[in-house]
Amino acid sequence: MTSLSLLLWIVSGIVLQLAIYFGIGFWRHWQGYQALRESATESGLTVSPVAASAMPEEAPLSAWSGYRTFRVDRKVIEDAAQSVCSFYLVPEDAQSLPAFLPGQFLTFRLDVPGTAATEQIVRCYSLSDAPRADGYRISVKRAVPPKDCEVPPGRSSNHLHDHIAVGNRLQVRAPSGHFHIDRSDAPVVLIGGGIGITPMLSMLNWCLNEQPGREVWLFYGVRNSRELVMKSHLEQLAAAYPNFHLRFCFSDPLPEEVAGRDYHFASRIDVRLLRAELPLKPYHFYICGPTPLMESLVPALEDWGVPDAHIHFEAFGPASIKRKAAVPQQAATMKSDIVVTFARSGKRFQWQPDAGSLLEFAEANGIAVDSGCRAGGCGSCQTTITSGEVSYGQAPEFDPEPGSCLLCTCIPKTSVTLEV
Repeated sequence: MTSLSLLLWIVSGIVLQLAIYFGIGFWRHWQGYQALRESATESGLTVSPVAASAMPEEAPLSAWSGYRTFRVDRKVIEDAAQSVCSFYLVPEDAQSLPAFLPGQFLTFRLDVPGTAATEQIVRCYSLSDAPRADGYRISVKRAVPPKDCEVPPGRSSNHLHDHIAVGNRLQVRAPSGHFHIDRSDAPVVLIGGGIGITPMLSMLNWCLNEQPGREVWLFYGVRNSRELVMKSHLEQLAAAYPNFHLRFCFSDPLPEEVAGRDYHFASRIDVRLLRAELPLKPYHFYICGPTPLMESLVPALEDWGVPDAHIHFEAFGPASIKRKAAVPQQAATMKSDIVVTFARSGKRFQWQPDAGSLLEFAEANGIAVDSGCRAGGCGSCQTTITSGEVSYGQAPEFDPEPGSCLLCTCIPKTSVTLEV
């Protein structure tokens, strides 16, 4: 046998082995496909003969710019205290809506009657349900002043509760915000204090619809059962999904309420409770609630050893939350030679390191600036930067346009000229 013949025999053997290998792989794949097809048929589903990966996908709808008119389709009271009302909103133009990320919020421009005339105010409210193509839902708590305090009640929440009826129209910006659940299969812990439950409802409903096998814990803290929002809905989900673990935490239970029947724990939500309940796993924590809850819980989770990247919290007004991994302010902000120029007003002032935000600095110097949430969420105070740079202690929820900034959450990094 010649060397050429031997080489041909070797090559033929290799080709034959590869053919057998790929043939077996294809046969196993075909058997799996047939089994999946039969299972789908038995379940009443239709299966296209074209592979799913080859089917064209519809391009996602893009968010609209500016304000869009929505009509109130339904109003539903959600708690026994009748302090939380859900508003079901449908677009006036009847066009499909872009999907949002569970946990995001809507921005509203409301015409609120004042003592002399109607005033426009801007407020942000979290979406409280999973994304739908035909409508959105927000759930708003009526804000009342604290006892023995002359602070007026919340203007926007009381306006929505008392003056916005089914059929009324509202001006709404597209969903936005950086606080939303991720799409991985990592186990997740949702923590909602009071009306902070609203983005948690959006995350929970989406997760159980789209990822029913994902491990989800919800710790929901209120004073007592009168403040629970959508209690029956949550209990039905807990009964239907074994991977969903529901915990009601009452800080001040009513005398007739019984542990184990009406609630799980007679305490506030803290790390001690989390450590006692949660198995040792790499959870992602999502937190929304009153500032005291986040101020105590976020640092405590870090002390427990939870990685910074696994701790997420609502950014409406959490500027005071101290993060160990937070980047210190630029040294330039401590300089005394920074000058802030307000171009339209024709005024220049030397920056003071203790002035707060640029919005507060402008107001302290008699310069009126449109503002809404004052926490980087609504974009009302967006202002063009003519020259210079600013810095943010924490990235705002609203993404300002290039060349502009949100005065409510930034400070000057260098001398800066603002178009206001």
